[in-house]
Amino acid sequence: MPKGILKNVAIQGIACAVPKTVVKTSESNESFGEESVSKFVKMTGVKQRHVASKKQTASDLAFVAAQDLMNHLKWDIDSIDGLIFVTQSPDYISPATACVLHGRLGLKKDCIAFDVNLGCSGFVYGIYIAGSLMQTGDTKRVLFLGGDTSTKGISPLDKSAAMLFGDSGFATALEYDEASHIPYCYHTDGTGYKAIITPTGACRNPEGSRERREFGEGIVRSDYDLYMNGTEVFDFTITEVPSMLKSFMAEHNISHNDYDLFAPHQANVFMLKHIAKKANIPLDKLGVSMDRYGNTSVSSIPITICDAYGSKEQGNKKVLAPGFGIGLSWGTNYFDVLAENCLPIIETDDYFEDGGIVVD
Repeated sequence: MPKGILKNVAIQGIACAVPKTVVKTSESNESFGEESVSKFVKMTGVKQRHVASKKQTASDLAFVAAQDLMNHLKWDIDSIDGLIFVTQSPDYISPATACVLHGRLGLKKDCIAFDVNLGCSGFVYGIYIAGSLMQTGDTKRVLFLGGDTSTKGISPLDKSAAMLFGDSGFATALEYDEASHIPYCYHTDGTGYKAIITPTGACRNPEGSRERREFGEGIVRSDYDLYMNGTEVFDFTITEVPSMLKSFMAEHNISHNDYDLFAPHQANVFMLKHIAKKANIPLDKLGVSMDRYGNTSVSSIPITICDAYGSKEQGNKKVLAPGFGIGLSWGTNYFDVLAENCLPIIETDDYFEDGGIVVD
């Protein structure tokens, strides 16, 4: 498996943005019943989510976060050598959304830009991809952006998913630094690809029924809506993730006194506490943001970090950050970041007005 240490790579800052529109979980009482909604909140911890407008995309949110972060770090626009955008909610089927963001941000032409299609584990995988670009020393600064507007691909009548996901975007600044390093490990089990899937709308199954039909009590969706096997995902997570964390920490000699924040992907609060218990991680170091933002897919780790530190603390912080889910895929990073460079989460309604133009 890919495991080791990314050398000469430092995370210089993180910024996040979410839509202004807030949807309370209690608003689903009419659709699913007060008792069912109450049980959902108790299990997942999700009390509210931020939901994108019809015209707002994941790249709009990442764009706002990127501008905020570059202004804060005072990075010259021409000093950026790479842009990576991780998402499962691209602006278009083609071209890559990273190219759109490259143009919007005004980056130089001597800059690599590409998309990565990944969700729950996308932040930790993206750190590895961005860091790998920097190993030669030719690429000095990389903007690692990401985000998802998951709510656009979920049936509002599916109680297994409709109340869980929120929309967001993030920006992470990585810089070549010979004094810094990031331990990592990654795993994939593609036999579980059906556990979280949107089955229709791409090249394998381009056409299906858009009519939503019942698959069980409170579960109504179409072929174009996200499907999630909650039981399979739960079993996979509580088995594989604690095992990975214990092995990773032992290999890199990381004790529970060595990190300041445990910032896992925000899948389900009950699940997160179960992981922490099995991996012997103190609950007082567990970062939780999904109660206010929901499961924000690829953004959930950076949102948890910015939620913990934005405008609240100063100084260097050590973060243990596992990501896990769709694919099935999982992995973890252990890195340092200055708390003052983890910026307060922005709420915005901005969107790219030229993005909807029709090509003649």
